[in-house]
Amino acid sequence: MTEGRLSRRDRWRMAMRAALLQATWNYERQQGLGWAWALKPALDRFYPDAERRRSRLTEHTAYFNTQPTLASLALGAVAGLEERRAAGEPIDSAAVARVKSALGSSLAALGDRLFWLTLRPVAACVGLVFAISGRWFGALAMWACYNWIHLGLRFAGVEWGYREGPDVLGTPLRARLEELVRGLSALGAALVGLIVATVLVPGGEPRPMVFQAALAGGLVLGMLTAQRARPSPTEWALGIGMLCIVAGWMR
Repeated sequence: MTEGRLSRRDRWRMAMRAALLQATWNYERQQGLGWAWALKPALDRFYPDAERRRSRLTEHTAYFNTQPTLASLALGAVAGLEERRAAGEPIDSAAVARVKSALGSSLAALGDRLFWLTLRPVAACVGLVFAISGRWFGALAMWACYNWIHLGLRFAGVEWGYREGPDVLGTPLRARLEELVRGLSALGAALVGLIVATVLVPGGEPRPMVFQAALAGGLVLGMLTAQRARPSPTEWALGIGMLCIVAGWMR
C-alpha cells in the first residue's frame, strides 16, 4: 500500500533535486546516482516500508543519461509509474527501465538542440546586444534569458511528466518544443545580424578592413564550434584568450 498520491511539494522537491542530477556523474552510470537522488521524494511517498524503498532506490541508481533540464519530464513520468507500481499494478522493473531508456534518448536529442545549440547562443547574443552598447546589465540579461526557459522547463517538466506519464513527449508537447526551437533560431539570427551591424559600423563609421576580416573569421569559427554540443572549458578559455589577443592588437 502507498501513503497517497504524490503531492505538489514532493514534485517541487524532485525538480529542485534535479538541479544536482550530474553532481555524481561517472563513466559507469553517468547520471544514475543523481537520478535516484532526484526521484527519492517520490519513493519515500510510495514505499513506507524501508526495505522495499531501498530496493527501488537501488534499481534507480542504474545507468541513465539525458539532457539535464528535460530530465525533469522523465522524472515525473517515472514517478507516476512508480505510484502505479506501488499500488499493485503489474509494472515490473524491466518496464520502468524501458520507459527510462526511451525517454532519456528522446529527451537528449530534443534537449541538446533546444539548450546547447539554440538557447545558449541566443542568450549570449542577448547579453552582447547590451554589452556592446556599454550597458552594465548585459551579463544579467544573458542569465535571465537562459534561466527563464531553463528553470521554467525544469519545474514544469516534473508536473507534465507526472500528469501525462510515459506519453509525455507525445505530439502536443513535442510540437510546442519544436516551435520554441524554431522561434529561438529566428531570434538568434536577427540578433547576430544586429550585433554584426553594430560592430562593423559603430555610429555610422565603418571599421578598418582588418577588423572586418577578423570579425568574419570569428563568425566562421563560432559557427563551426556551435556544431558541437559542449566545447570543453579548455577550448572556451583558448578561444576567449585568442579573441582578447586579437582585440588588444587591433586596438
